[in-house]
Amino acid sequence: MLASVLLLHAVDSGAARFPLPADGDDLIGEIQLEKATRSETLLDVARRHDIGQEEIQLANPGLDRWLPEESEPLLIPSRYILPEARREGLVLNLPEMRIYHFPPPGGKDAAAVDTYPVSIGRMDWKTPLGETRIVSKQRNPSWRPPQSVRQEAAAEGEGLPQLVPPGPDNPLGEYALYLGLSGYLLHGTNKPWGVGMRVSHGCIRLYPEDIASLFPKVPVGTEVRIINEPYKLGWLDGRLYVEAHQPLTEERNDEGLDFSRLTEGVITALEASDLQPDWQALKIATLNHQGIPVPISTEQ
Repeated sequence: MLASVLLLHAVDSGAARFPLPADGDDLIGEIQLEKATRSETLLDVARRHDIGQEEIQLANPGLDRWLPEESEPLLIPSRYILPEARREGLVLNLPEMRIYHFPPPGGKDAAAVDTYPVSIGRMDWKTPLGETRIVSKQRNPSWRPPQSVRQEAAAEGEGLPQLVPPGPDNPLGEYALYLGLSGYLLHGTNKPWGVGMRVSHGCIRLYPEDIASLFPKVPVGTEVRIINEPYKLGWLDGRLYVEAHQPLTEERNDEGLDFSRLTEGVITALEASDLQPDWQALKIATLNHQGIPVPISTEQ
């Protein structure tokens, strides 16, 4: 089993690359375990493993975020079900706060996927859904805060200039990928501890080392799909798995937790097989929302 699912490994600096799974399979990566130390917060561990802040906390609900106990077991949630989308270009799954890059295979390079944690827009500054493209790229970008952002800052007693030049105070970091959605972009950050949380004004932030890795790999014109898939289903070695993330806050407020679409998806996925759904495992996974793939099928 372990031989068929490769552990993540560093690509350049910060990226996690996996070979695309075989036809019929959808899982990449492997859960890792290590022991916590007093010398690292969970935020430090998350960045070292290219994991988002909420990801690491949800996977380790009993650990203190700032001062974990020495030698406590620490779970690294570095296993993922690929989103239900074409495996081309960039796919951003908002509830997961994670982006997947499917570089075109070429030469001796096998088909692969890179994945990165991201920050997305706060509930009052939503990151939009839809399909778009990268329309331009910029190293060391300047930032022109929109009028709405400057007004918000002024209301909080903070002033923002019309133009923030490149440098350590620029919230765009050192690289920016501009989307065809006006005003939205993928970029670095000068506040990396917020990656993996809903803290932006709608843009998509990456760790500085991740955007530095991604920037040269995606040419202008690369397709970008922004999806909303809190519950992902996928196959591995003949078993069906679910990966459950909390639906976006505004959806939970409006609709509560609705599992009807997920239940229908499980039934549809299994109807052509000899497997039965493990409803108890599905219930536990969806109530915990830990973002860890869990098997939810059993043999008859």
